[in-house]
Amino acid sequence: MSSLVEKAKNAAISVSLNKALQYLDKDPETNMVKVMNLVDKVAPEGWYVPQRNAFRKVIEDKNNNWHDLILRVWDLDPGVRNSFFKNFIVNASLSGTALQEETKEKEGCNVPWAILLDPTSACNLHCTGCWAAEYGNRLNLSLEEMDSIVTQGKAIGTYMYIFTGGEPLVRKKDIIALCEKHSDCEFLSFTNGTLIDEEFCQEMLRVKNFVPAISLEGFETANDGRRGSGVYEKVRRAMALLKEHKLPFGISTCYTSQNYKDISSEKFFDMIVDAGALFIWFFHYMPVGNGAAPELLPTAQQRTEVYERIRKFRQTKPIFSMDFQNDAEYVGGCIAGGRRYFHINARGDVEPCVFIHYSNVNIRECTLLDALKSPLFMAYHDGQPFNGNMLRPCPMLENPEKLRAMVKETKAKSTDYEAPEDVDTLCDRCTPYADQWKPQADALWDATCKKKGGQL
Repeated sequence: MSSLVEKAKNAAISVSLNKALQYLDKDPETNMVKVMNLVDKVAPEGWYVPQRNAFRKVIEDKNNNWHDLILRVWDLDPGVRNSFFKNFIVNASLSGTALQEETKEKEGCNVPWAILLDPTSACNLHCTGCWAAEYGNRLNLSLEEMDSIVTQGKAIGTYMYIFTGGEPLVRKKDIIALCEKHSDCEFLSFTNGTLIDEEFCQEMLRVKNFVPAISLEGFETANDGRRGSGVYEKVRRAMALLKEHKLPFGISTCYTSQNYKDISSEKFFDMIVDAGALFIWFFHYMPVGNGAAPELLPTAQQRTEVYERIRKFRQTKPIFSMDFQNDAEYVGGCIAGGRRYFHINARGDVEPCVFIHYSNVNIRECTLLDALKSPLFMAYHDGQPFNGNMLRPCPMLENPEKLRAMVKETKAKSTDYEAPEDVDTLCDRCTPYADQWKPQADALWDATCKKKGGQL
């Protein structure tokens, strides 16, 4: 009976959303406030009140950078934009989240908002410090296996799927086939951008539920120094093509000791906004694998500069930015181990994090729920958050003793394709960084808590 009620509720939400989108299309800047008034009238008591208040503030202040971002979203292809609202907001973030919570309570384990998966280990580039570059092109998840992952995921409430690699667009046809079959899901892909062409843009317009996050490490010198000569110009051409077709895309950037000034500069933010990017995700360099380059780890001062600059531009630039190492306060710490996401590599190993290459299970031998209940995933479930200081969220980078203990206690095995890495070797490599970052992180966190009136 409850499932029938839920289906009826979701159908009503879908109909209401369609009508609201049609109304907004006529005059989005004027009608946004009217639609928000309607939402406030029909919303259940206590339903996402802080988020609704924040959104109202944005749409009522026409001088706000977030208001400008909303109008940029409205300039997208209407079919793609409407599909995003249905899949991302309704399916993944409203009805999906409700089912995730129900499953968590029933099964006693983490249930993810998003699942990351590697269609292939193949890549057409060989970037400095990238763990994927070690793995070669021999490993792939079949289309049938990826379809099964998505089908199982939807049954537990997960409607967001993110492709990593390798270079996912080596498998363009299979990715588009998944998007087409699972039209109620939103798909995003980290990509180097060099394989985005006119034909693929037309496919994106056709399926409407695929968004690329293009890797960019700064301007030409910084980017090509890591990714190879000529890659920067290829990325610029890909962004121009996506913008021309009114397709959504974002930027993914890994910040290191070498490029942190580039990627956190106002010039860089302005460049990607002008190019058409709607979001940027920042990732701290992780010293994973035998080919790791610890010298690329930012110093405590360099990381602090990135932290401060991103937060400054978040208030002034019309682009959504998220710093996955410095913004843990907004998500309650580490989100891996299925708490918000987990990763399945191209061999089928189910890993708690895209950077944590240890596992107890393989998706070819178990269900998603079995994986979420495996020893290493339950260790994550029981141990999160790994630190009360949200600027030290990671069990590897900032709390290496936590990862060391979990891997040993659960007898998890290394999933590195080429050269299995002992957890002591990895954690010993991270310990000097963790020790260096701790006093700076504690000072920043204390200041943040005081500013917000107490412990967060």
